[in-house]
Amino acid sequence: MRQFGMSQEDIDATEVIIKTSDKIYVFEKPSVQKITMQGQTTFQIGGDYSVQEALPTLSISEDDILVVSEQAGVSKEEARKALEESEGDIALAVVNLSSK
Repeated sequence: MRQFGMSQEDIDATEVIIKTSDKIYVFEKPSVQKITMQGQTTFQIGGDYSVQEALPTLSISEDDILVVSEQAGVSKEEARKALEESEGDIALAVVNLSSK
């Protein structure tokens, strides 16, 4: 293998997690090999795994936080919390903060 510029190394991994846009693959006690060939490294994973649904991540911009903060007259921390609770809905966050 070395003649062809290839090397392989076993990795003592205890868990491997692969996240995609809609699923999470969790390998418990996996067999992992690191393979380097012609300057490029790849990993080979084997073993039992489970598949979970990925929860959507909420992205809240600083602009949204500033708008909610100004409209409701609250701190940026309170505005961020309200946006998280309203799942990013600016109008709902302002209404919820204004009704407190």
